Amino acid sequence: MAKAAVRYCVIDAFTDSAFKGNPAAVCLLEEEKDDEWLQAVAREFNLSETCFLTRLNGSRFALRWFTPTREVELCGHATLAASHFLFSYGLAEESDRVEFSTLSGTLTARRIPSNNDRFLIQLHFPASSVVEYNGDDTSYVSKCLNGASFDEIHSTLPTQDILVLLPSYDAVCKLEPNLDEIKKCSGRGLIVTAVATSEFDFCSRFFCPKFGINEDPVCGSAHCALAVYWSRKLGKSHLIAYQASARSGVLYLDVDEEKSTVVLRGEAVTVMEGSVLV
Repeated sequence: MAKAAVRYCVIDAFTDSAFKGNPAAVCLLEEEKDDEWLQAVAREFNLSETCFLTRLNGSRFALRWFTPTREVELCGHATLAASHFLFSYGLAEESDRVEFSTLSGTLTARRIPSNNDRFLIQLHFPASSVVEYNGDDTSYVSKCLNGASFDEIHSTLPTQDILVLLPSYDAVCKLEPNLDEIKKCSGRGLIVTAVATSEFDFCSRFFCPKFGINEDPVCGSAHCALAVYWSRKLGKSHLIAYQASARSGVLYLDVDEEKSTVVLRGEAVTVMEGSVLV
C-alpha cells in the first residue's frame, strides 16, 4: 500500500517579500510519524526550521519544530509560518485564531487584517529572562566575536544564549563571528544587538551553529529576550525590531513583564508548496 503524501509549504516569515525573512517548511500530518522520520525530513529541507502540524480538534493543533540536527522547544518564525499556512488555506475552524500544543506549552496565534488583503500574524510567547552573564571571564565572548569590541554581556533564560550589546548598528551588520567558538558555548547560541536606525528601535543577529544554523535569518524566540532587554533599556513596551541578516526581517513587539509575555507580530509569504512522498 502506497504511503499517503504529506502536504507542505515553504513560507518566508517576518517579511512581506519573497526570498526575504526566515524560511520554514510547514508539513501537515494526517497520521503519526516517528521522530526519526521527522528529523530526516527536516534534514532534507535543510532550513533553519521545519515544523510539523497535527490537528487535535477544531482550531487546535499539535506543533513540533526541528532544525536539521535536532528538535527544539520553541521557534517563533516557524510558528508564524504554520499560522500563515493554516489561515491562508482555511484549515482552522476559526478564521482568525489558532492554538498550538507545543513543548513550550499552549501558544496562540491571531490573524490581524492589514493592507491590500494581506494580514499580520500575532503570536503570544513566554518572555525570556535577561540576567547577568554567568561566564567566568569575557575572553571567551571576545573569541566568539573575533576580537570585535562590545559594551555589555548578558545571558538569557531558559535558552542560555549569550546576549552581547555592540557599539553600533554598523558593528552588528559587519560582525564576522567565530562560529567554531560559538559551538562551544554551554547554551544555545550568540545574540548580538545594538540601537538601530530611526525606522527601528534596535537591530540584532543570531548565531546558532551547534543546532545546525550558522546564522538564523530572523529568530522569533531570540526576540523573546531582546524585547525584554530593549523594553527596559529604552523605557517602552512597544518596539520595532530589525534582524540584520543577509535576508533581513522585521518584527513588531509588545512586552508585558507582569504577565511574562511577549507579543510578536509579522507578515509571511508562501513561496513553495508540494508533497513529501516518502
